[in-house]
This record gives sequence, C-alpha cells and structure tokens, in this order.
Amino acid sequence: MSFAPLIPALLLGLGGMALLMFGVFSRRERATCCTVGALILLVLAAGFTLVAPAGKLFGGLLVTSTFTRFADVLVMLGAAAALILSVDYNRRESIARFEYPVLVLFSVLGMIVMISSADFMTLYVGFELQSLALYICAAMARDSLRSTEAGLKYFVLGALASGLLVYGISLVYGFAGTTNFASLAAILAHGAGYGTVIGIVFVLVGLAFKISAAPFHMWTPDVYEGSPSPVTAFFGTAPKVATMALLLAVMIGPFGGLLHQWQTLVEILSIISMALGALAAIGQTNLKRLLAYSSIGHMGYALMGLAAGTVAGIQATLIYMAIYVVMSFGSFACVIAMRRRGQAVETIADLAGLSAEKPGFALALAIFMWAMAGIPPLSGFFGKLYVFSAAVNAGLDTLAVVGVVTSIIGAFYYLRVIKVMYFDAGRPEFDPMAGGVRFVMAVGAIVTCLFVFIPGPLVSAADAAARALMG
Repeated sequence: MSFAPLIPALLLGLGGMALLMFGVFSRRERATCCTVGALILLVLAAGFTLVAPAGKLFGGLLVTSTFTRFADVLVMLGAAAALILSVDYNRRESIARFEYPVLVLFSVLGMIVMISSADFMTLYVGFELQSLALYICAAMARDSLRSTEAGLKYFVLGALASGLLVYGISLVYGFAGTTNFASLAAILAHGAGYGTVIGIVFVLVGLAFKISAAPFHMWTPDVYEGSPSPVTAFFGTAPKVATMALLLAVMIGPFGGLLHQWQTLVEILSIISMALGALAAIGQTNLKRLLAYSSIGHMGYALMGLAAGTVAGIQATLIYMAIYVVMSFGSFACVIAMRRRGQAVETIADLAGLSAEKPGFALALAIFMWAMAGIPPLSGFFGKLYVFSAAVNAGLDTLAVVGVVTSIIGAFYYLRVIKVMYFDAGRPEFDPMAGGVRFVMAVGAIVTCLFVFIPGPLVSAADAAARALMG
C-alpha cells in the first residue's frame, strides 16, 4: 500500500497536534503564530493533494481519486480564506485564541476523511470529527450570548442529524449486510427492499442537514448570525463543499443503482431549498442572515446536478460549488470589513452611502451580490447555467423552471443591497479594513469577474472529477 495519498491527512493531523502543543507551552503570541502555521499546513496539504496518486487505503476503507482531489482542494481553499479573515477580526473582538486554527485543521481533516470514504464506518468517523470541531468554533466567542446560543443550537440539532445518519447507516447495513460502498453498489444494482430504501432516506436527511438544505435548514440563520463572522465564513465554504461531495459520492456510488427511487426526493429537497432561499431572505435586515438564507438557496441549485444523476450533472454541481466558495468567502470578507469605531455592524442599512465613502469596497460587494443573483457575465451566472442545462438534458424540466423563477425572485434582495449602497443617503464611517480582509475581498472579486475569460481549467477539472466518480 502506498502512503503517498495519506500525506495531506498526516500533515493536517500531526501538524494540528504540533500547533496545539506549541499553543499550550509557548509564551509567545500564540494565536497569530498558530494561524500562520495552519495556513502553511493547508497550502502544503493542497500541494500534496494535487500530486497524490489515486488508490485504495486501509483495505478499501478510503479511496483517493480525481474526484476526491478536486473536493479536497476546494475545502482547503475555503479553510485558508476563513483563517486569513480571522486574524484581525479575532484580535479586535478579543477572541484571538490559538485553539481556533487548530480546530479548523482538525475539522478539515474530518472533511478529507469524509470525502475519501469508501465505507460507512470511515464516513461516520470523518463526519463526527468535522462536526465536533465546528460546534466549538460556533461558540468561540464564549463571552457573547449570541455565539454561545449559536454553538448550543448547532450542537443540539447537529446531534439529531448525526443520529438520523447513523440510524440510516444501521438500516442499510441490516438489510444489505455490508457497509462497504463497492459491495453495496453490487448488491443494490439488483434492487432494494423497503428497509434499505428507508435507510437511504435517513442517510440523505442526515447529510442534507449539513448542507443546510430545506426543510433541514433550521439551524442555519441563527448559527450564521450568532457565530463570529470568520467562523461563519468557514461554515459557508469548506463544510458545504465537503458534505456536498460526500452526498454525491454516496448517492452516485453505493446507491447509484437506485437513482429512480431517490431522485424524486432530491428534486423535492432542491425545490424547497430554492424556494425558501428566494422567499425567506426578502425580509431580512441582517446581512449575515441574508447570506444564510442565500446559502440555502444555493444548495438547492447545487442539488439539481445530483438530481440529474449524470456525468454532466455531477460536473455542474462541482463547478457550482467551486464558484459558490469564491462568492461566499468574498461576501463574508465584506461583512467582516463592516466595522464602525471598533465595533462590528451587520445590518444592510449600515451600508447606506458606502459607494461615496469607499467606492472600492462598494464595488466588490456589488460584484458578489450580482454574481450570487446569477447576473451575466459574472461567475454565478455560469454556475446556474451549468446546473440548469444538466437538469434540462436529464429531462427535469420542472426543476429547471423552478430554478429560473427562484433566481428571478432572489435577485430582489441581492439588488436591494446594491441599491442601499449606491442610492440611499448615509455615512457608513467604516474603520480601515485589515490587509488580509482586503486581500480575500480583492481575490474573490477578480476571480468572480474574470471567470468568463478563463472557465476552461475549472470545467476540465470538474469533468475529470465527475467521470472519476461515475467510474
């Protein structure tokens, strides 16, 4: 067995423990040092991931492929952006602790295990490793009532989702007799009984909770609003990518032979998520809550590719998630930059007059809002174009029509943010933004704008990943 595919996981795991020991025993400024160390580890892990060979590990419990490499790199990108955004914010909010970057590393390690899982046992281990770290991150601002409430809500509801997932796994194991993905695919290719189908439903529900797909989204607005903003940026990127990749791997892999039995359920999740994301965000006044409902809608669009169940559908979902990660961490960089006299502000009304005072800031946020609304020629338009095309080609015309209608409705609240910035009178008087926040914002805006000129590498990588998954 070659251990080359394990190098990224070993770097994150051993590196995380080393940073933990450094943080405990060092008397120097630990939070910044640990954050820089975590960023270096993520960059190294991403580099080794790109060159790691495909193969099976530990008797087939883990599998690496082009698909896992694609998802792993996206996860690390989201985690790195969240860490960069956290440096200045955590210092100003007096929550700069070395434990945060360590928790991020262990959470990313859990995500890597999830994505590479080829057995429900390793899937659940990775799922829980990710989740436990995220629960703590949500409550990092322990002196804040909102953050403590967010952590508690996430923990209680996350425990429920975890229970549903493990119950579904136990049903599948009880009726199929194995937890190995390859063995399950061979068994279920000939059909499945009611017990196995019910188990699949529970597994789908448990994973739908983690991507905040409606109607299992109830934790998302409160946790997004209550958690520290860099933590919310992390929640909105890496875990979403990891769980969506896991959902693709599970539903297309072991359960792929039962496509026509779970396809309708995925369509329903997609439609409800798109509708809720479009309608529930209209009345929001807090920008973080608006982005929470926006994320629910975006997961609905991403699920359209899974519902299609084709190579083009999987490719479209992967492209959509890659574009979503960039739009999401760019948007949260703008939220983190909203500080007045040392205090974080989050309401949309606080943006009034921003275009006159900070035109670059206003332009960046406008770019992200336009992209999320799916307005051409920005990257968000192409993400939706790919998933809509995949749905139509798979015969899911109704799903595509609902997607177009909800996109039009959702454009209202994105454009409302732009209207407040450019047409409402006011003086934001925001504090100067930190260099890390400015960097993430600028990179996100540039990539969002230039995607129309350089889509080839992402499209090719997503196509190769989709074909590797479909086998």
